[in-house]
Amino acid sequence: MSTYYQVLGIQPNATREDIKTAYRQQVKRVHPDLNQGDPHSVERMKQLVTAWEVLRDPLRREKYDRIHGIARHITHEFNYIDFLRSRTDDYESQAKLVFYDLLNDNPDEALQIYDTLVALRDFELSRCLEREDFMDCAFLLAEEYESREQFDAAFELLAAIVRFERQKPYFRHFMVDVHERLRTVVCFRMPEHLPPEHVIERINQAVAWDLPDKDRAFFFKKAAELSLVLDDRQRATRYLRRALSLDPSLAGIKKLRHDLGFLTTS
Repeated sequence: MSTYYQVLGIQPNATREDIKTAYRQQVKRVHPDLNQGDPHSVERMKQLVTAWEVLRDPLRREKYDRIHGIARHITHEFNYIDFLRSRTDDYESQAKLVFYDLLNDNPDEALQIYDTLVALRDFELSRCLEREDFMDCAFLLAEEYESREQFDAAFELLAAIVRFERQKPYFRHFMVDVHERLRTVVCFRMPEHLPPEHVIERINQAVAWDLPDKDRAFFFKKAAELSLVLDDRQRATRYLRRALSLDPSLAGIKKLRHDLGFLTTS
């Protein structure tokens, strides 16, 4: 498969001006209006536009190069990152800077900037980045917060991804990773550091979302276990029943059943 650089007919170290010039030249060559009767011209035009939209944006180009292992000499004609850093009052620029720092192993600066942005009432990361970039950026932020044992911050970012995906489902494969990370944060990491009641509150938030039944069942099972820690057997029984109603073959509940004297799923 051709890279976007090959689609535009340029080298990986092409400047922004090179990219613009190449795009204009290619449009004149492949545009369907100028190639009537060529059944492949529409597809070539689509590829050309996609390559242009990615490579003209320094942040998307940076991400594309990283994913595809493309090495290039960074020219100093225009320092995009310094430009973003200078625009401290522009939410979109600062969000792009957060994402850039995460992609380039500078998480400390990324979290510092993001914490400052979150403190502002009208800031929403999803409004400042394109859909795919938002998903990736939020997930990377969640991983960083989790590694620093800031589990509520990680939870909120994963929750934002889930809510965003519910509005317009698209990234189904990616959401498997999101659900798994959410389960890890809430059911394994949080209980080690936060009070049981707090974790149960987070579980109740998570199960209200449109998660797969098996994931919701796992959350309910954990809520039952935490309720037992609080010596609330009635609530623990209620959570276990809800878990089994979603996944009758739920694993890892033998001890829980025994402790609750729970013999049936009815």
